[in-house]
Amino acid sequence: MATRRYDGVVFDLLTALLDSWVLWHRAAGSQDQGEAWRREYLRITYGCGAYRPYRDLLVEAAHATGTPEAAVGQLEALYPAHVPWPGVQATLTAMRQRGLRLAVATNCSIELGAVAAATVGVPFDAVVTAEEAGFYKPHPAPYRLAAERLGAAPERLLFVAGSAMDVPGAAGAGMDVFWHNRRGLPLADPAHVPRAAAAAIEPVLDLL
Repeated sequence: MATRRYDGVVFDLLTALLDSWVLWHRAAGSQDQGEAWRREYLRITYGCGAYRPYRDLLVEAAHATGTPEAAVGQLEALYPAHVPWPGVQATLTAMRQRGLRLAVATNCSIELGAVAAATVGVPFDAVVTAEEAGFYKPHPAPYRLAAERLGAAPERLLFVAGSAMDVPGAAGAGMDVFWHNRRGLPLADPAHVPRAAAAAIEPVLDLL
């Protein structure tokens, strides 16, 4: 009997599994404003390191981009409206049927992470947030905490990235990476290349 390569799979939640960008557009009032607001939020977050309250980062990015501060509350209220990307539920169900443990590592608060994870529609063995880990990705702490919660060594886990920064982040924590590159983004760091990448999530099953 062949030895299984991985004991579990860890996911980026808000980009790899959920179409979260559309909620930022709705909260900001337009696609262009939502894109500008979220890109500034990502810039702040990736440079943040140690955890600062998620809402503070949303407000800071809103002020920097001329987005009404009321959009922050609107975005938080929209969290239960997240919708999984096509193929996500079937792919995660197939993973569970293979006996794999599943977790998410996400850059948001404990409260909002739980709300967003529930919208995926498939249960997780662990939901790890930056708030719990004490650092924002791509710092290794969230990835390592997810591995700890799953009871597996990082090298026995596959990370499914959504954002470009998750590729070097998860690799730096010792995980192989599949990049669900839905938006066709370039690599953040050419020195870190995922094991595979695709615009759809289903090809990840070929790696397991």
